Amino acid sequence: MIVLNEDMKQELLLRYKAEMRKELDDILSYWMKYTVDEVHGGFCGSVNNHNISDPDAAKGIVLHARILWSFSAAYRLAKQEEYFVFAQRAYHYISDFFFDHEFGGVYWSVEADGKLLDGKKQIYGLAFCIYGLAEYYKVCNDSSVLDKAIELYKLIEQYSFDKKKNGYIEAFTREWNEIADLRLSEKDNNERKTMNTHLHVIEAYANLFSVWPDDELKDRISNLLQLFDEHFINKNNYHLHLFFDDDWHSKSLLQSYGHDIEAAWLLQQCAEIINDEKWIKQFRLYALPIADAAAEGLDKDGGLWYEYEPAENHLINEKHSWPQAEAMIGFFNAYRLSGHEKYLQYSLHSWEFVKKYIRDQKGGEWFWGVNKDYSLMEKDKAGFWKCPYHNSRACIELMKRI
Repeated sequence: MIVLNEDMKQELLLRYKAEMRKELDDILSYWMKYTVDEVHGGFCGSVNNHNISDPDAAKGIVLHARILWSFSAAYRLAKQEEYFVFAQRAYHYISDFFFDHEFGGVYWSVEADGKLLDGKKQIYGLAFCIYGLAEYYKVCNDSSVLDKAIELYKLIEQYSFDKKKNGYIEAFTREWNEIADLRLSEKDNNERKTMNTHLHVIEAYANLFSVWPDDELKDRISNLLQLFDEHFINKNNYHLHLFFDDDWHSKSLLQSYGHDIEAAWLLQQCAEIINDEKWIKQFRLYALPIADAAAEGLDKDGGLWYEYEPAENHLINEKHSWPQAEAMIGFFNAYRLSGHEKYLQYSLHSWEFVKKYIRDQKGGEWFWGVNKDYSLMEKDKAGFWKCPYHNSRACIELMKRI
């Protein structure tokens, strides 16, 4: 590893910041060019690696909520009017087609033409809607937007919060009854409580708190930090436990390097948003060992592998786009906390990997990911799960931090 003097670091950081500014514009330009549904409103449910949209693809709440967040956050930073226009578009589509005015909450998905497809109440989806609405409120200052976010927060607390054993139940039927299949996606375990949903509930709650500093909400965020401290962070190796039953028995040994590095910086940020000195201190201490655990998944090319199953010594030989984006932020955060140059190099190498293998240099945006041999994964470039959230957030966070 090359040892950098201060002038070299300064030059590197300024270039990194400038590249993040350009990349943010490039990412959002792609979404404005290729993903707008001019027929039915909102955004197309699927765009492939060749930038061809599927007019019949279903539309998910996660896609639209993440678009809402991305364009709102970018407008706050760059003040480009077109970003606000696209944030408005996402908001109005969510408001018109995803809100369940009979039973409360938001639907999981709708058909391409906006008709209800899956009305289940997946708490992950409600959380992302809160996250996007809170960010949009920061730029539109419309109290009805904030009211919608608060309404969703109260529904999560009413139905999902486990008042006996703590934590949040994954999912419910449209009518808020028990549901047999709680899974967020086919690859997940069918368990009642997951790290992933808790991570995005706390992320959403913290963003809501930044515009609505309610004492009870602050208590809920503090409780979530306590849950991560007690249950989700494996104190033996600092990877995150991913799946639990109601009684907080861990149900999987799977290690997700992307979630590790995302949690390393995001939990610290949530503690800082509520200005809780106890938790700020604790999660700044956790940030480095969790980052080190995530770094076990770094390949020599700078990319972060997807997942590892220790029981079978099985590495999932894929490098998805979103963990690279989180690595850019998480390792930079570790660098700022520690001053250790290796973390800066990890962050920079993650970006170099993205530029070389993940970013579509001709067609725009980032591919879903690459396989072990660097062949492209033939999955959506934009779609139900592939959104401008992880990569645009990496650009925004790094610009702020640098």
